[in-house]
Amino acid sequence: MPAILSALASGLLFGLGLIVSQMVNPAKVLGFLDVFDNWDPSLALVMGGAVAVSSLGTVLARRRGIPVFARRLEIPTRRDLDPRLIGGAALFGIGWGLVGLCPGPALTAMTFGPWQVVVFVAAMVAGMVLFRIVLPDGPRITLRREPMAATDDA
Repeated sequence: MPAILSALASGLLFGLGLIVSQMVNPAKVLGFLDVFDNWDPSLALVMGGAVAVSSLGTVLARRRGIPVFARRLEIPTRRDLDPRLIGGAALFGIGWGLVGLCPGPALTAMTFGPWQVVVFVAAMVAGMVLFRIVLPDGPRITLRREPMAATDDA
């Protein structure tokens, strides 16, 4: 149960942060990406804050050796660049630059955003399904519930 509450609190905090920082506002994001004309650097502070919090969390987790709500600490060790990584990053960047939304803010914006956000999310889901059809052996995110020890519930 603590892991579920932690995930809920994290998701609510993340969504609230996206709203407060205006990451759910495509015009604000596109203003940040427009470095040659009408640049709005305010989202750089959001990015800096995210990097600071993430760095602090990583340092604390490494020092402890185990996460608070997980069985083991999983830090990626792979450092190479492959065509799929570069292609995925390029597609993400192109989509972000054209529309001003990425997945997290788009899902958050669906709660109050215009109909165009719903179209964006539908296209995003269609792209995910198409990816699974074209590359069925690609990486998968598996959602599995591991049995919790009796001490985890206390």
